[in-house]
Amino acid sequence: MAEVLNVRRRQTRGKRHARRLRQSGAIPAVLYGHGEEAVSLAVPAEQVEAVVRHGTRLVELRGEVNEQALVKELQWDTWGTHILHVDFARVSSHERVEVEVPIEVRGEAPGVRQGGVIQQLVHQTLIECEAGEVPEALVLKVNELQLGGELTLADLQLPGTARLLSKPEETVVQCVAPAEAVEEEEREEVTAEAGKAEPELIKRKAGEEEPEA
Repeated sequence: MAEVLNVRRRQTRGKRHARRLRQSGAIPAVLYGHGEEAVSLAVPAEQVEAVVRHGTRLVELRGEVNEQALVKELQWDTWGTHILHVDFARVSSHERVEVEVPIEVRGEAPGVRQGGVIQQLVHQTLIECEAGEVPEALVLKVNELQLGGELTLADLQLPGTARLLSKPEETVVQCVAPAEAVEEEEREEVTAEAGKAEPELIKRKAGEEEPEA
């Protein structure tokens, strides 16, 4: 179900105006797509934050602009705590779109009762589906996962006409012995320290210069 965002048009652009807009509790945004002219918008910050918190992709823009849109891109501040700008792409409910969707692991694995530990290696994946079918998350059930076993992207529950675009053989979760889990965590910590990479959310951009808006 699409969430409603109350929007108004922006007649003024530039960094100074964008800062004032954010100070007033709104976030600058732009709506584009379908070969139509791009429209500069202002959206209440609390409404955008709710959409991100709920993992919603499809939204209804209401107010001075009334259209259905997909949250295409978010730009964050350097610390990844505040949203600076939002890109909306015009869509229709039955239009097929490509989106990254988080993966939610559910259930109790028999392997855990055998002394194993569940490790989730992949936390989101790319799918293609109708805009009206974009899920908040894809569910992966581990009720039959044994110690030493694994589940891949092919085991995900896809909604409606959704199609997986990532490699189906990619391992999402595995159930390993505690000692193996500790070794894997240590390797991940070393990799994270070396890369200093920050996870993306809807094509998150962090640390960039403030947009012109």
